[in-house]
Parts: sequence; C-alpha cells; structure tokens
Amino acid sequence: MFAINVDKEIQLQLFHLYDAKELFELVERNRYYLREWLPWVDSITSPYQYHSIIPMWHQQFLEKSNIHTGIRYKGVLVGSIGLHNIDWFNLQASIGYFLAENAQGKGIISRAVRALIHFAFNQLGLHRIEIRCGEKNEKSRAIPERFGFIREGIIRDGEKLNGDFHNLIVYGMLKNEWKD
Repeated sequence: MFAINVDKEIQLQLFHLYDAKELFELVERNRYYLREWLPWVDSITSPYQYHSIIPMWHQQFLEKSNIHTGIRYKGVLVGSIGLHNIDWFNLQASIGYFLAENAQGKGIISRAVRALIHFAFNQLGLHRIEIRCGEKNEKSRAIPERFGFIREGIIRDGEKLNGDFHNLIVYGMLKNEWKD
C-alpha cells in the first residue's frame, strides 16, 4: 500500500474502498465548512459514491496521473491531499488539499504539503509544482506563501463555487527554489 509517513503523527495513504464510509462522514461533518471553497462537496451525498470514485483514484495512481491520499492524524482521517494532473512531459503537477475544521491549527496541512513537495521533487523528479487557491481563501493561500511559492497570477472567474464564479490565485515553485 502506498503511504508517506510524514512524522510520528501524520501519514498520507491512498484511499481504499474500506475508507468510503469514513471519508463520507468526514465530508458530511464538515460540509458547511468545506463547501465555502470546494465546489464538489454538495455533489457528495452518499458514502456509496466513493465506491466508484476510489477505484477511479486507484486507476489514476496506476497510470501515474494523480495521487489522492487521505491525511491521517494520529490514525484518524482528517483530510485529503494529492498531486493532481501530473504532466510527465513537462514534469509538473498541482497540489490540492482540504482539512477538517476541528483539525485546523495543528500544522497538519503544512507538514503534509511539505512531505508531498519533498516526494514530488525528490522521488518523482518533478520540476514544477503549482497550488491554486481561491483569492479570498486566506487559510489556503497561507500554505504556498509560507513555503515560498511564487504568486504567478490570477485566473479570473477560474472556478464556479456555489453558483458564483470566483478568482483563483496560481502559485508555483520550481525544484531549484525548494528549501527542504
């Protein structure tokens, strides 16, 4: 089973079908909080939806196009992080993440992002990593800014969220800029 041991408290691991109920319950408990920035939240209405989504994630992992992992903090699923749209020709990918509201403020996302960046640059040999955040999502934007990502621009009306479009800020980092 693919996993990244971040530290003694945090592990990133591929989702499996037996995680479907736990993942759904995490989203359900945090629905109001997550839907503010994640457009897919309202479309998840049953744990059984993950019975088709998780095998798709496994196929993407096998094809080396995406890596979707759960974030486990002290063994409990508290969020998700992944490398998305892996472009092997240009050696680049995008990082996406979410964290339960009650898991905020413990450095979990920072530690998970650091580990995933390290993995992407040092294990996969990627050259560039991108993180896109809602322009008004200050908590999410703090992550790439903390790690020294360069703000590369704004995608105007780049994502439809709760019926309205909003801007996305694009942050990028090159391997030679990473201070591990």
